[in-house]
Amino acid sequence: MRIVVALGGNALLKRGEPMTAQAQRANVKVAAEALAAIAQEHQLIISHGNGPQVGLLALQGAAYKPDEAYPLDVLGAETEGMSGYMIEQELGNLLPF
Repeated sequence: MRIVVALGGNALLKRGEPMTAQAQRANVKVAAEALAAIAQEHQLIISHGNGPQVGLLALQGAAYKPDEAYPLDVLGAETEGMSGYMIEQELGNLLPF
């Protein structure tokens, strides 16, 4: 069976937590542990959000040089890739190839 799961950006980086790669990776690991059993038995498709992550990059860019900040679409692509990479890594640590 094909199963689609959506992980919101707030599931990957929770309100009140430090906005760090370590905090996100810890949350991704928890999600991956829950999803690994599903992936063993089914075709798993994962979609994920990136609200807190793209907001953080936008703030960092504005603090650096506000007039030279990257556009939001580029920041979105960057954070989508980062989050997808972390999900892939954590699932790969749990699942056989």
